[in-house]
Amino acid sequence: MSKHQFSIYKPMLAFVLFSVILLFSQSNTNKAVAQGNNLWYVGDGAKKGMYLTYSVQDADTNAGRPFDMTIYFKDFNNTGKYWVAPTFIVDQGKVINGTFHLSDLDLTALGSSKIPQEMNKYRSAYTNSLKWLSSFVAKPGQSLTAPYWGKIAAIGGSPIAPGGKATVTTPAGTFDTTVITWHKGVDNNIYIKDNLPYPVKAKTFADITTGNPPIQFAFDLLATGQGQPKLPASKEEIPVPPLDQRTERGTYTIHLTWSPAAIKAGNNTKFGIIFYDDTKTKILNDVEYTFSVLDSQGQLIYGKDNQIAPDGTALQNVFFQKPGPATVRVLITTAGSASPSNFVESGEFDMVVQ
Repeated sequence: MSKHQFSIYKPMLAFVLFSVILLFSQSNTNKAVAQGNNLWYVGDGAKKGMYLTYSVQDADTNAGRPFDMTIYFKDFNNTGKYWVAPTFIVDQGKVINGTFHLSDLDLTALGSSKIPQEMNKYRSAYTNSLKWLSSFVAKPGQSLTAPYWGKIAAIGGSPIAPGGKATVTTPAGTFDTTVITWHKGVDNNIYIKDNLPYPVKAKTFADITTGNPPIQFAFDLLATGQGQPKLPASKEEIPVPPLDQRTERGTYTIHLTWSPAAIKAGNNTKFGIIFYDDTKTKILNDVEYTFSVLDSQGQLIYGKDNQIAPDGTALQNVFFQKPGPATVRVLITTAGSASPSNFVESGEFDMVVQ
């Protein structure tokens, strides 16, 4: 190569060399920043033999009634890249168990999971609660000191972001955590402990335009440890009156009582209903509603459509032919001077017929 040719290529070689050095330096800087900023993702810290037990509440499952869920990280499938995780639910004394296959990427319960049909709704509740943050922090995660994690697909409200340190106490103990927070009408908080697969605590609220927002999902860590947890024995819990339940959108409260308190097959049971506002401080007038009772298979036992409660109170008499689980469902069409709603306002109450 002549001196003239070298002088032409010299600036280009210098630029390439500078670019390589810059990229290498930037890569090392990024790694250093990532390591120093405490990356976390759903699944962080999962280890073979670990189990976690949570109390979970999901608005779309059992009308928001809490249940317990235990997840045991028994083994890791290297071929499919998922955790083999025996899981059991305890709901009103009833135990349901199966095996989740949890993706190594974000702990999604994969379609190959081996669970009975009655566990499907709890799998959905798991997705809506414990795993909810994975939409923002799949592996390798985001920094716990980042200024911004993402935005919920809704109009208005603040973004989801780390909001500083917080010490929280659950039945499993006291934890130093980072709070992930956003505001949409009210504050929503999820508390993360670094190197733990799921948050230790959460309380979030439904996005509604009127009334006090009901809980969308909430959970608390009850216990964690190593080794296979003991499967509890099922124990039937019989509900006792009265029961209160807010409707899905938080607009009304349904107060349900019944007599006699022990519901028995072959007998009549008298159900009393009082319709309240969302705070249970005011009885509603001119309520139109539907009342139905379903068996454990979802078959109709008793049903009354287009019922009227002028003073906000109502009575229904139901004859139960067979023992077993049953569900009382109350659907509110209108209340007071309001026009019929495009949304179903309902409450469901689980019963046991003896």
